Amino acid sequence: MDKRTLLARYRAKPGIGDAVAQALERMADAVRRDEPACLVYRVSRSIDDPDVFVLYEEYVDEAALLAHRETPHFRASIEETVVPLLESREREVLIPLLGAPDGAGGR
Repeated sequence: MDKRTLLARYRAKPGIGDAVAQALERMADAVRRDEPACLVYRVSRSIDDPDVFVLYEEYVDEAALLAHRETPHFRASIEETVVPLLESREREVLIPLLGAPDGAGGR
């Protein structure tokens, strides 16, 4: 079983970072509640630019990452709410090599 990490960087359209932050908070709550195969779901906001967000997500395997993208909360919070508010969106899928031992990453 190979874990998968998703690293995403979102840049909101100027001045609407708060709306993106609210939608990402709802998304994080749904992931914690409904996706036990998501080991870590962390959203960070830039100190220098409140319209920039970085998401770090870790899943037990590729199937869990793919399933995440098919959830109703992903469609509602990300595809329907966040994406239209973005100026840019970059995503990269990674295989974790080193890091915190299992259970130390937090959700």
